[in-house]
Amino acid sequence: MASVKIILRTKSNKDGLHPLALQIIKGTSKSISHLGHAIDPKFWDKKERRVKKSHPNSRRINNLLSVKLAEAEAKLIEFEVDKKDISPKVIKDNIKTKPSSFFSLANSYIENLDQSGKYNRVNTEKPRLKHFKAFLKERDISFQEITVDLLNRYRAYLKGVRKVSERTIINHLILIRTIFNLAIKSNIVDAKYYPFGKDKVPIKFPQSIKIGLNKEEVETLEQLDLSSTPHLNHARNVWLFSFYFAGMRVSDVLRLTWNDFKDMRLHYAMGKNKKAGSLKTSEKALRILEQYRHREDTYRTVFPELDRIEDLKNEYDVQRITSYEDKKLNTALKEIAGKMKLKKKLTMHIARHTFGNISSDKISIQMLQKLYRHSSITTTIGYQANFIHKDADDALDAVIG
Repeated sequence: MASVKIILRTKSNKDGLHPLALQIIKGTSKSISHLGHAIDPKFWDKKERRVKKSHPNSRRINNLLSVKLAEAEAKLIEFEVDKKDISPKVIKDNIKTKPSSFFSLANSYIENLDQSGKYNRVNTEKPRLKHFKAFLKERDISFQEITVDLLNRYRAYLKGVRKVSERTIINHLILIRTIFNLAIKSNIVDAKYYPFGKDKVPIKFPQSIKIGLNKEEVETLEQLDLSSTPHLNHARNVWLFSFYFAGMRVSDVLRLTWNDFKDMRLHYAMGKNKKAGSLKTSEKALRILEQYRHREDTYRTVFPELDRIEDLKNEYDVQRITSYEDKKLNTALKEIAGKMKLKKKLTMHIARHTFGNISSDKISIQMLQKLYRHSSITTTIGYQANFIHKDADDALDAVIG
């Protein structure tokens, strides 16, 4: 007959704390299932197998231990009734506990992103979790403890200590909100403790200023003599290719293969939302393609940034290399901007802003939604509002003359 009990592991974690776990025993075989909490051994009552009252969160943790122990014992009884003769490991897999604290669930969330090949998300979310843990002085926290007051203090910490922008603060709060929603969905915490929303902690991005190049500046970039600097010429080619296809994202530009071009059209699905479509390949885009035609028989991709990747379906590697190559391209573009004596910022993403700026109010919103591959026309309206100034300019002229 199998049995289960709460134990404190003898081996500490990287923070010097000892994990609490369920130990399943059957005969001479044992299996361990961690509970997502760790404490200093001085707070552990070995005889009672409970956390001592001197621990600041003893009541909460002991309630959790009681619930998990009861769930495990119920599962063991179920096995006994069904007369299943199985090992402690199989029992452990069947009573596997959900992560119950914020960081235990957050780590599980990051692990899922990692396994899904979301390199960019992992790369941005990990530092945000690190900042939240630093604010909490490296301690774990329950979801009930994440209150409006705590989040407001965290916001002040990010602004005053970390010196980050309001937009970055919102991104930090969105991560906490995402993990809190996961906890509610997994029945780890009651929705009544949710600290976000109206009259609580609002999540609203501040409006950012989007500035693109104008028509004259694009023409100057096209005509700039970069024949003596191949790496700068290449960076310009990639930027212009993005611009010629309605501000295609750099991740999509670098993935383009020779098979994506058929009948003078580019056929591709946008990586961000998988929306598919085709666009005419202009004469200007064809002239750029000709500069890379020598690659056609040897390499799958038009541009060389992803050559080192054997399998383009390996999402994690593609995102990792794309992130690195995007930085290299932006460094080259900064040098090009210097040669142009350009006062505006020049990066790969500015190609998208440039298309929006030059299209202004010349193209219908419905057509722009199709070109941008936006899922919602509301997104297109909000984005294009950054570049449509005619009505405001006419209103000012009407008064000022």
